[in-house]
Amino acid sequence: MNTQDAFSSSYKQARAKFTEAAHARQLKVKSYIHPQLGRDGEELAIDVVMHGDAQADKLLIVSSACHGVEGYCGSGVQINALHDTAFQAHCDANKISVLYLHALNPYGFSHIRRFTHENVDLNRNFQDFTKPLPSNPEYRAIHPLLLPKKWPPNWVNKTAIALHIARYGMKALQKAISGGQYEIADGLFYGGIAPTWSNLTLRQILQDHAQHAKQLAWIDLHTGLGEAGACERAFAGPASERVAAARAQMWWGNAGATPLTFIGDENSVSSPLTGLMWQVAYDECPQAEITSLAMEFGTQPLLMVLEALRAEQWLTNHPETAPDKAQAIKQQLRDAFYVDTDDWKEKIAAQGMQALYQAFSS
Repeated sequence: MNTQDAFSSSYKQARAKFTEAAHARQLKVKSYIHPQLGRDGEELAIDVVMHGDAQADKLLIVSSACHGVEGYCGSGVQINALHDTAFQAHCDANKISVLYLHALNPYGFSHIRRFTHENVDLNRNFQDFTKPLPSNPEYRAIHPLLLPKKWPPNWVNKTAIALHIARYGMKALQKAISGGQYEIADGLFYGGIAPTWSNLTLRQILQDHAQHAKQLAWIDLHTGLGEAGACERAFAGPASERVAAARAQMWWGNAGATPLTFIGDENSVSSPLTGLMWQVAYDECPQAEITSLAMEFGTQPLLMVLEALRAEQWLTNHPETAPDKAQAIKQQLRDAFYVDTDDWKEKIAAQGMQALYQAFSS
């Protein structure tokens, strides 16, 4: 399969390509149906495919679209892998089973949103909701600036944002916005006050498919931070899991050529985050030795990505917006998380496949 053909122009097309690739390998697709419909009235689902022995000790999970619109990238990597006969042979020879989780947030993928139908950032939603939730006063303070009453922002708003950056720095702004907040339900990076549908469904998927794994590797595919086409590899487990972090560095660090960061450390393109999805592996698969990796592929400069996120959240909060303006905002968000060029797709596919091959390497 041509690498370019693994990528899609919509969720509907991506889902069709994914299921067709699985069927071509005579692999079964189990679909966990979403309660809502897609942008074009299509069925939404997390589609799950297992390649290899379901009872194998080694299980590699490859997941896409945790953040909806980022599924354009992740789905392409998954479809490319399903068509890669050499990769299938490699897994078979090393007794590795691969569990593909296509579109963890299918609603966001279809509707060109980063967030779920509950307006929740899925990767901030894995909290213990019986306990007090984290506070983010920095976000609360700038929320009115981020989502003004009218869009696009006027010069007063733009000046205020620029002054905030000048005073506190870009890193501080990024942390305040993307770190996660649990108070403003129609705001950005809202973590929710209860588990989302995707959270609960992911738990069910792991209960259904990952209970026999003794060693579990998990690669989750993201976009939106960093230089276009570049990839940051970040250890996605708790910072306290130093043995797992060392194992991840051994597998995916390429002897220092692609050194792993910790999500949110000073060398990472990401800010410190809370409520991360990988916690679910520790909750649902206590029998397994867990090693997790977040792959973050760059697209546009950070301010452009943040502007696109602000615009799309404003649009969600103003459904009365004229169709032409709404379409332009959706395109802006899509462009912020998916670079629709052959060169970018080739870089993503190559780096994605390299990481898949390296799982469980010695």
